[in-house]
Parts: sequence; structure tokens; C-alpha cells
Amino acid sequence: MIDGELLVSLWACCLGNLPPLPLMWFTCSRSWPHPGPPWEGAHLPARDHREDGDSRCAGRCQLRVSDLQEEGKNAINLPMCPAPVEVHPEDSLLEENEERTVIDPTSRDDPRFKELVKALIDWINGVLVEERIIVKQLEEDLYDGQVLQKLLEKLADCKLNVAEVTQSEIGQKQKLQTVLEAVQELLRPHSRPLQWTVDSIHGKNLVAILHLLVALAMHFRAPIHLPEHVSVQVVVVRKREGLLHSSHVTEELTTTTEMMMGRFERDAFDTLFDHAPDKLSVVKKSLITFVNKHLNKLNLEVTELETQFADGVILLLLIGQLEGFFLHLKEFYLTPSSPAEMLHNVTLALELLKEGGLLSYPVNPEDIVNKDAKSTLRVLYSLFRKHKLKESTDGVPQRSPN
Repeated sequence: MIDGELLVSLWACCLGNLPPLPLMWFTCSRSWPHPGPPWEGAHLPARDHREDGDSRCAGRCQLRVSDLQEEGKNAINLPMCPAPVEVHPEDSLLEENEERTVIDPTSRDDPRFKELVKALIDWINGVLVEERIIVKQLEEDLYDGQVLQKLLEKLADCKLNVAEVTQSEIGQKQKLQTVLEAVQELLRPHSRPLQWTVDSIHGKNLVAILHLLVALAMHFRAPIHLPEHVSVQVVVVRKREGLLHSSHVTEELTTTTEMMMGRFERDAFDTLFDHAPDKLSVVKKSLITFVNKHLNKLNLEVTELETQFADGVILLLLIGQLEGFFLHLKEFYLTPSSPAEMLHNVTLALELLKEGGLLSYPVNPEDIVNKDAKSTLRVLYSLFRKHKLKESTDGVPQRSPN
């Protein structure tokens, strides 16, 4: 590191032939808009060595050196002091009534905020691993709609009618519009207010991007842990009558997992998992016995409820066996080799249960594919409850698991 006193002295000696320069760089190094010192890039006129003895230059240097040395020392020590929120130069180039948001640096350093960002990035990279897409920074990698398009197509198993590559701003916004309309269509049943727009995503608004990703992760039941109660302090910069005005607001990015998933009603399985885990093994044993009694007719056997139903094959065969119908092999994947094929099987199984009026609690197919124990038990219990009065092999009616 350059010694502060030497640096200040060098600047002071140049003041004789340079116009007055602001002391901003010495007051707070974070405020200087250029990476180098104030004189970097300035034209230094050739000095006449005959003037080195000029008393006027020496006098000016002596008068200012002591003050500037003190300023230089303070500048070196100031990084230990709290700094105000920095607004990027691009964020101040606003049209009339336009606004930008900047996350407070303190919020960016919050461990839970970092955990949320990392969890979402890892999730995206996991979903798009076959596309060979690697996201490193959410604002820079998602703003143009390309990654969001691939992510939504992969999650929803659909194909969006958009151009694959768009370089112009108009083309990028058109793609974003199509992607966000598809997202809105998916989330519409939840009646949640959308906290993002085409302009905010394209403007690299990290808060809007995080709101969007959290909503997608919750809707598709991403197999990741999102930290609860993550909030950030945001500085909102707005231009009115040619002047910039700023205000501070708190943005809530996550609440509780149950509220984010839209699950406001609890059922017996919520209570069982939360307050009576000791009884869980009893319930599983009852359901395994029930399932195997019918699967044995197909020479099949289940030992692990969470894992063996994840691809939907055994679930479809069980439903067909209990409900007395046959599924053509063209209607499902007998040996699914990808998450999309597994999701197809499970979705078909849940549709059959809904048509039969068996599901009393909403279950997302993604939960079954992701081996969520609670969701799997709910589906199997719906079958158990309907067929519990059918006599078992010894003629004694089955009891419902409590």
C-alpha cells in the first residue's frame, strides 16, 4: 500500500501547475468515481526546472502540505467508518418519474440473504445442467430472458414460442414478456400479487428477480431449503421535476415455508409429522401392508414408500389394481429415465385420483417426484381410506391409521 503522507505530498507538489481539484478522493475513497487518484489522466504541463526554486511554488506547497497530509491520514483510516449507500452512476440516469432500487449493502451482507441467493443459483444450475447453462450472478444472467425461458420450459415441461437468441433490447423484452405471461398463467390459481415486471427484470432489479425465483421455486416445490423471514432494506431512487429523491423501504423476500407454498390449512399429516413423529412408523407400516396386499398380485413389493413411488410407475399400477382398470403402456412411461417422464407418470396418477374424488388435500406431482414423505403418504392414504372397508385376506375389515 502506498504511504498516505507520501501520496499526499506528491499531490501537493503538483498543485502549483494544476487547477484546483476536489478533495473528495481523500475524504472518502468510495466516493471517487474513478479507480485511480484525482490526477490520473490529467495533462501535466512540462515543468521548467528553473522554476524549482520559485518561492511562490514552495510557499503554496508549504501552506497546503500539512492540511493535506492530515486529510490523507483520515482517508486511509475512514474505511473503518460506516459508509452511506452507494448508488451506481447508471441508477442516477433516470427519466422523469422513473425509479430504480438499490439493495442496502448491509442487507447484501446478511447471511440469510446470501443463503437465499446461493440456494436459488444452485437450484437453477441443477435444473439446467443438461442445457450446460451455469448461472453465476442473478442480475447479469437472467435479465435478458434467455435463462428464464430455459428454466420455465424445463420446470413446466413445455415449449415457449420465442426466439432462441435475441440481442436487441426490444427482442429481449418481448421474450421476457412471453416468459412472464406464462409464469403468471401458472401462478394465477394462487391469486398472489406479482412483484415483478418486464422492465424491472430487464433493468436487473435483483429484488424483483428474487421475488420471481422464490415464487417459481415454491410453485414447483423445488427440492431446496429457502431460509425463512428474509428481508432486505432497499433504497428507492425516483426522479421528480428533474431532481432525484430517495426513500428507504423494507422488502420481504420470504416468509414461512407453509405461507409461501400457500398452505394455510393443516391436515392430520401435518400434525403427525410435527407433533407425533413416534407414530409415523406405525402409519407407514399400515400403509405398506395395505399396498403390498394388492401389489403382490402383480408380483411387486414395496419397502420404502418415499422412494419407490417417486417415478409414478408403482402408483399407477396400484391405482389400476384398486380401481379395476387397465392403463395402456402408451399412456405412461414404464421405465422413466428422466425427471420429466417421472413427472408425467405422477401427474397422470393424481389426475386419476382427482377424477375419482379420492384426493381430499391438494398434492403437487413435483412433491412426489422429489420424494416428499408427507405428500406420498397423503396420496396412499386417500386410496387406503376408500378401500379400507374391503375385506383383507382373512376377512377382517382394515382399520384406518390414526
